[in-house]
Amino acid sequence: MSVQSAAADVDVDLRQLFASLARNWLRIVVVALAVTGLAFALAWLATPHYKAVAQVKIGSDESAFTRLDGTQNDEKPILDEQGVATEVQVMSSADVLKQVASDLKLAARHEFNDAVNMSAISRLLVNLGLKSDPSEIPEEERVLKKMREKLNVYSVEKTRVIAIEFSSEDPDLAAKIPNAIAKAYIAGQGNAKLKSNSAATDFLGPEIVDLQSRVKEADAKVAAYRAQSDLLMGGNNSVLATQQLSELSTELSRVRANRAAAEASAESVRRALQNGGSLDTVPEVLSSELIQRLRERQVELRTNIADLSTTLLDNHPRIRALKSQLADLDGQIRNEAEKVIRGLTAQADTAKAREAQLVGDVNTLKAASAKAGEQQVELDALQRDANAQRQLLESYMTRYREASSRNDRKYVPVDAKVISDAQVPTEPYFPKILPITGAAAVASLLLMAIGTLLRELFSGRAMRPAAGAEFGRIEQVPMPSAQVEPVTVERHDDDVDSPIDRAEPDIATEPVSEVAAEAPRPRQSRLGEIDVEKAAEKLIASGAGRAIFVSPEGDEAAATAVLVAREVSDAGLRVLLLDLTASGAASRPMLDSGLFPGITNLLASEAQFSDVIHPDLYSDAHVVPVGTSDPVKAMRAADRLPIIMQSLTTAYDLVVVECGPADAQGIGRLVSEGTEVFLSMLEADDEVTQAAVKLIENGYPDVTLVTPVGHETPGTPLPGRRSAA
Repeated sequence: MSVQSAAADVDVDLRQLFASLARNWLRIVVVALAVTGLAFALAWLATPHYKAVAQVKIGSDESAFTRLDGTQNDEKPILDEQGVATEVQVMSSADVLKQVASDLKLAARHEFNDAVNMSAISRLLVNLGLKSDPSEIPEEERVLKKMREKLNVYSVEKTRVIAIEFSSEDPDLAAKIPNAIAKAYIAGQGNAKLKSNSAATDFLGPEIVDLQSRVKEADAKVAAYRAQSDLLMGGNNSVLATQQLSELSTELSRVRANRAAAEASAESVRRALQNGGSLDTVPEVLSSELIQRLRERQVELRTNIADLSTTLLDNHPRIRALKSQLADLDGQIRNEAEKVIRGLTAQADTAKAREAQLVGDVNTLKAASAKAGEQQVELDALQRDANAQRQLLESYMTRYREASSRNDRKYVPVDAKVISDAQVPTEPYFPKILPITGAAAVASLLLMAIGTLLRELFSGRAMRPAAGAEFGRIEQVPMPSAQVEPVTVERHDDDVDSPIDRAEPDIATEPVSEVAAEAPRPRQSRLGEIDVEKAAEKLIASGAGRAIFVSPEGDEAAATAVLVAREVSDAGLRVLLLDLTASGAASRPMLDSGLFPGITNLLASEAQFSDVIHPDLYSDAHVVPVGTSDPVKAMRAADRLPIIMQSLTTAYDLVVVECGPADAQGIGRLVSEGTEVFLSMLEADDEVTQAAVKLIENGYPDVTLVTPVGHETPGTPLPGRRSAA
């Protein structure tokens, strides 16, 4: 069997729901007017409170002419969000508030000190122990507590401005306290800087004296070491040995270059003489003036020989004399070339000797320079220490002069400035009579309307079954054609035209399942009733979701419904018995008490389904008792019974309803498709007959008579059944 939520089985009747507002309009209006009047009276009688605000800008406005030497704007502390929040805490600190309270003598005001001018009622409550004695708390703590309750210090969003807000019953005091807090904060910041300057001068004075002596000692060490190591300083602030080594290295390179050039020139002239080559290509030969004159004379002689050869023969004395002179010139040129070679060789030898000398000097200076370098390292260390001491001394002296001058002149540039003083308020911020009264009127109307709608909704009067809702059921078992048995009724003389005669076929009709048809026929009385077992078999075979039991003979006959419910439960179906009797005769034997919440509590919206469903003590069935709520109140929501029945039918295989001595109209709300109607009978008397006839005449022709005769009392466990233990 599929189970669906009961919320899907019902709809809210909006017309019925909102109609409750029209029905209860007088109560809603009266309550709203009462609340509005009460709010107006409270607002009118309330003590007015005034609020004033002062603003302080956090930031330095110091002039460039008074700023400390060497400081720039970028070196100031960054007042970020955390920095401004810190200043907010400083402004609302206990030290600032204590100073303001002392300056304005707030302890003498009842607004800040409950122990001052206590009323007679307050003193009586204190004496009776119903109120704590304010004098037990120190006066300073009482005043600070009241000030914190009325004070609100906060930073203006996205700015470096701090607002100081204070409320008081006195408008003048509401303006004085924020201004006093701002002034006390700025004065406190100035005093802190003065103390800082004094502490700086007290610290720097002895440090400067100590540093002066240490600087002297460091300079003396530098001078003593320089004299001891004989470190002479040359140009470019370098040691003399190192400078000389550099100069000799340069000279050595130059000498080596000259020697190489002289050797190369001598070698080239020598090769020219040995190979008989022309000396005109040798630069050193060409640079000799004597050779140049000899070469000019040689050219002249050759010219003369050439001129004379045109008129004279080669053996002519003049030509032979000129040729002899020409040969002598060649010898002289070679002799001069050899002299040039010897000069170059001598020059190369001189350069080589100079080179050897310079190499020795360089080696000597290398050793001296290395030693001087080691000594220079030690000297540099001493000089660095002396320079560091000197720089620290100069820095301390500069700071000491600046701090001393500011301290002497009492100049303390505070990083805060009051940009807006608190003005005396002319109108109270509380109470606002019109807004409070209007809000109370709107809120009371809205709450009363919501309360009325919720009351109507929870009472069930605004609920109706959902249109076209489908619920999970057990599939119906096909039934064979019913057998009709006549009912024998004792006739009386005055009942000649009794309706029971006309309804005999319907009363005697009993649908029987296939299983029941094969079994032996049950014992029947004159009215054709069946026993409990056959009634259970009929319900199981038919697949009915509901079984309505009517007991015209009273509470004793209600045992039939209990026995049938237990019988079906023992067959393995989920069964619930709903007790609708006035006395709870059906549920009491199953629970041993009538104090459990039940159907009346559910109808009165005092409980939920889980609260009213209880297990049977002697079977696996469940039971919903009558309940403990007022029946009259519960019956006002009787329209919810179809919804409740539909929800229970969805959750259980079979819902057995014991209606007591109800009529056809009384069970009309409980009957739906798949419902079996039973009539409980103890004795075949006229009362039972008339009840059956009325049910048949009012639309229930398939009513079945059931008797509990021959069964144990429902309150005791049957053999093989579960006991209370």
